Amino acid sequence: MAKLIMKTHDSICSNRPKSRVFDKLIYDSRDVASAPYGEYWRQMKSVFVLHLSSVKMVNSFRVIREEEVSYLVKKIKQNVLSEINLSELFMRLTNDVVCRAAFGRKYSGNNRNSMDFINVLHEFVELLGTFDVSDFIPWMSWVNRVSGFNRKMDNVAEKFDMILEEIVSEHIKNIGNYKEGENLTKDFVDVLLEVQRESSSGFHIGRDSIKALILDAFAAGTDTTYTVLEWTMTELLRHPRVMKQLQEEIRGITKHQDDISEDDLHKMYYLKAVIKETLRLHPPVPLLLPHESIKQFEINGYQIAPKTQIIINASAIQRDPEIWDEPKEFKPERFFNCSIDYKGHDFELIPFGGGRRVCPGILFAMVINELVVAKLVNEFNWSLPNEVRVESLDMSESTGLTMHRKTPLLVVATPRM
Repeated sequence: MAKLIMKTHDSICSNRPKSRVFDKLIYDSRDVASAPYGEYWRQMKSVFVLHLSSVKMVNSFRVIREEEVSYLVKKIKQNVLSEINLSELFMRLTNDVVCRAAFGRKYSGNNRNSMDFINVLHEFVELLGTFDVSDFIPWMSWVNRVSGFNRKMDNVAEKFDMILEEIVSEHIKNIGNYKEGENLTKDFVDVLLEVQRESSSGFHIGRDSIKALILDAFAAGTDTTYTVLEWTMTELLRHPRVMKQLQEEIRGITKHQDDISEDDLHKMYYLKAVIKETLRLHPPVPLLLPHESIKQFEINGYQIAPKTQIIINASAIQRDPEIWDEPKEFKPERFFNCSIDYKGHDFELIPFGGGRRVCPGILFAMVINELVVAKLVNEFNWSLPNEVRVESLDMSESTGLTMHRKTPLLVVATPRM
């Protein structure tokens, strides 16, 4: 069924239903993820794909990724043999990587600006996953007024806009400071302002559209990435055999090296299988963002009316016993000699969606995931705190747009001998 929606009838089912939350928080849905299907969306996706998530652009942030992951390793080394909140460390890591890539700065300190940014980002992501009854029953919009939901949305939208406006304005002021031929790594804001100035296609990317694209990068690049990381490490802790095999692969590849670089990742086949299996069992967004039909069409003998909402349950598909052998078991080996991938072309595995609406930032996210897991598994041996047994590790999932662990992942790291 997912293949019929996202491939056979993709052009009919690529619209997004109207959402008050997305409209309020993301500048009337001027981003790629939630914009209505049409010419504006096509132009914005083109900007995102060509300028923000291209191989060249992702590679330009390699130094940022390697520096931040090395800082994570250093942080863990300072706390070896002590209980570590790995979920919190992953959240800070992904925030720092995305902030440096998007703005050219970090917001991870203990100063007021950093704390304000982190707090509003948490509220922003939480609101994106909130069920808004008025989207389905308009006359019940009074519930949002009484509950304070509307006021909370207004406050978060205003706070985030002030932060983004300050950052964009600062980048505009600095444009004149760049020297011809100077080899500087451009962040997302630099690139988007350049696209705005040099646009020759007749499509003008406005200030709000720039800020909306930046919000897309945060929504997709922080919350979902650290979710994948914490579930990957959770499954490795629950399956010592898999952890051992992964360590043997990585340590075998890097035995004559001081450190792991991104150049090594393409040789780590078991690592890739481990992360694929994590994405299968724990898709970061279990219910994909809803699609909406543009016009009437037929599917499996049923007539589907225009403006019908279509919700695709990626989690159910990826645990379907008719598709997967032992679907509830964590078995990375299932991806050996298997062509199924997560890039949106194989509809048995769709953690990032598929078709026209597939997430355009897959490459950016997956390089971080692979590098972090490779470095942590290479540098340390991992265990749960003394009082926690593997069988009793809490596997509860949170509610919301992304499916985090309900409780933080607390671990103990021991330096590799």
